[in-house]
Amino acid sequence: MTEEQEKGHPSRYPLPNSIPLDRSHYNLLGLSPAAGVIEVRHAYRELSKLYHPDTTNLPTEIAIAKFQQLNEAYAILSNPERRLLYDLQVGYSRYNVIQAPEDEEIGQEKFSNSAYLDPNDRPLSGGELFALMILGLTFAGCLLLVVIIALTRGY
Repeated sequence: MTEEQEKGHPSRYPLPNSIPLDRSHYNLLGLSPAAGVIEVRHAYRELSKLYHPDTTNLPTEIAIAKFQQLNEAYAILSNPERRLLYDLQVGYSRYNVIQAPEDEEIGQEKFSNSAYLDPNDRPLSGGELFALMILGLTFAGCLLLVVIIALTRGY
C-alpha cells in the first residue's frame, strides 16, 4: 500500500471504470470538478473558438478531433444528470463525506466503499422544518375543529 493510500486518499476506494482527473473532461476544459454551469459554458466557448476547424491554424484532422472532444465534454458537463454519472466515474463527490477506514465496523453496520450519499440522505433545512411545523399545526387544528363540531352537534 502506498503512503497516499494509507492516509485515506480517494484512490483507496477505486470506482469501477474510473477516469483519472488528469484525463477527464474537467481537465480538457481547464476546470475544477467543482466548477459551476456558467464556468463550464464560458470555458467551452473560449476553447471552441480556439479549436474550431474553421478558425484554427491546426491541421484539420487534429482540429476536428479536439473540437469533438470539447463538444462531448460540454454535452456531459452541462447536463446535470449526465454530469452526476460522469462525476461517479471520475470519483468526484459534491457531498462532504467522512468515510470510515476500510474494514472498520461501527456498531453492527459496515460502511460501504462508496463516497456518495443518497441525495435524500441529508438534514432538513430550516424552511423544510418550518413547513413541517405548519403542516403539523394545521393537522392538529383540523382535529380540534372536528372534536368541537362533534361535541356541539351531540355526536
